[in-house]
Amino acid sequence: MKSSHTLPPGRAKLVAVIRSAGDVIRIADASATLKVSRTDAAKTLSRWAKQGWLRRVGSGAYVAVSLDSLASDQVLDDPWVLVPTLFSPGYIGGRTAAEHWDLTEQLFRDIVVLTAQRVRRRVQQHHGALFALKHIGQEKIFGTKAIWRGRTRIAVSDVHRTIVDIVDDPALGGGIQHVADCLSAYLVRPDRNDATLISYAARLENGAIFKRLGFLAERSPVGATLTEPCRARLTKGNAKLDPTLKGSRLITRWKLIVPETWAVGQQHD
Repeated sequence: MKSSHTLPPGRAKLVAVIRSAGDVIRIADASATLKVSRTDAAKTLSRWAKQGWLRRVGSGAYVAVSLDSLASDQVLDDPWVLVPTLFSPGYIGGRTAAEHWDLTEQLFRDIVVLTAQRVRRRVQQHHGALFALKHIGQEKIFGTKAIWRGRTRIAVSDVHRTIVDIVDDPALGGGIQHVADCLSAYLVRPDRNDATLISYAARLENGAIFKRLGFLAERSPVGATLTEPCRARLTKGNAKLDPTLKGSRLITRWKLIVPETWAVGQQHD
């Protein structure tokens, strides 16, 4: 209480806004805390940013700059808190979510975000953090969990949606081998749920998911109960195991074109 009275009025206002807003400061936060119009709040935030107390992270959004990071591009200990401001509606997914749910021990530098926003650049850097973006329709934003990082609520794909997403687009999972490793880890988890997995896959309306998922599950000693639901949902036409890899063999039972190294012991023509 005493320290707030001894601060200069401008500094006291800054401290009040930072304390009330949390990790990311928006115009609405400043307007409510300072009891001023949105126009005046926006001008105040812009002025503080020019003075070096805040750094702009998005349209009408700022983060506080600590004294020891004024000269650094990395102003956040946890860049996840930027995701709701920069990419909403959307969620953290792919290999980033796989790491979050302990499906992998691999560490990735970027943060994968699936967003309903229009994506002009699939790779973006904000304040020292690298974001890998994929556009999806808003109707396909489901199967997420809300987690809290500090005072910021962030959507992350749940463990089942994480698997479905990386099987749907292996690039999101860091390539098909890593996708296979993540699926193997999922299949032995106590929260494994084949029905949820199948339901999520059906909602994405991509027949390649069932072809890849069934093929990979068949290779696992604990994947038998998953293969039949996948086989029952096979669509016409062939798909690639990984669109980024050259396939040379067709696995007829799964209508899947795979690289030679993945065809060992499989039925093909």
